[in-house]
Amino acid sequence: MTGRGFRELVETDAQETLRFFARQVKTEDLEQQPWYQRWPIAAFRLFEATAYRLSPPRRILFAVAVPLLFLAWLQYFVHGMARGWSFEPGSLLMLGCSSLLFLLLVLELRDKLTLKGDLEIARQIQFGLLPFEPFSQGRLGARASMRPANTVGGDYFDIIDLGGNETAIVVGDVAGKGMPAALLMALLQGSLRTLLTAGLRGVPLITRLNEHLFANIPANRLITLFYAEVGAGGGPLRYINAGHNPPLLMRADGACEALGATGVALGILGDAVYEMLETPFGSGDRLVMYTDGITEAANPTDEEFGDDRLRASVTARRAASTADFVDGILADVHGFCAGVRPRDDQTLLVLDSGD
Repeated sequence: MTGRGFRELVETDAQETLRFFARQVKTEDLEQQPWYQRWPIAAFRLFEATAYRLSPPRRILFAVAVPLLFLAWLQYFVHGMARGWSFEPGSLLMLGCSSLLFLLLVLELRDKLTLKGDLEIARQIQFGLLPFEPFSQGRLGARASMRPANTVGGDYFDIIDLGGNETAIVVGDVAGKGMPAALLMALLQGSLRTLLTAGLRGVPLITRLNEHLFANIPANRLITLFYAEVGAGGGPLRYINAGHNPPLLMRADGACEALGATGVALGILGDAVYEMLETPFGSGDRLVMYTDGITEAANPTDEEFGDDRLRASVTARRAASTADFVDGILADVHGFCAGVRPRDDQTLLVLDSGD
């Protein structure tokens, strides 16, 4: 702790904070007005601009607290001038402490709002990297939805054209959430697409991807991944499930199968072995891929949505269009949660084999 640190607090931090909150405040129209009109109007505009950066409940608290603090100081000076400044020491101490605390909170608020702005940009970038638009190629059709628990998340899904009328379908989940998980998600996407561009497919692809992630992600992190390859005209679905939630394969006749794990999650063992399995994917079949944020979504009594409810929801909507199918399952999950905020990222990707 040095004197220079306190000078930076008063000079640098305070000035940067004022510029941060005032950068959206327009005062050009006030330049010709006298100071006793210009400064109150500018202060009110600054107060208003700051309030609108907050959420509505916090905005109300801010709108009440600031005028009260200003009135308290005004009352102190008015009474001081009228009574010869014969005040109890406690009143000045209370005002001083409240003002210092308010200054500290404003400095912290600037840092939080700056971080929030960066996170919003990161969210736009992350969502721009993912294929949210409905997909259609040959007999295949796909639709996806993702809801991060925070501004950004660690869930990953992708639909990649492999050439030769082949398509790769991917759903992954990075352990954790927020910015650390989002960074690892970007690493996963970039690594997978790079390896696909190099011509790797199937088991060699996932094996090389696991080796890369094992060498480059923290030891306390792991990534579950479901990877599948299918032809645009339908036919067999070849898949590798690296420790991911088992996707549900709804057959045209109403039967429902779970595609279980064929290897451990990525990033745990550098020499992990994976197996690619094959299953029919004929006309009218539907593959439902999801992350654990769906099945672990909880209601107000902390009861989870669970695998059984998901399977029942999938079965009940098997005749719906792809868009209605996705919307209906999400409606079931959100209705079950009854307004409880998600604890984990929620992703749902549905692949259809047309009639």
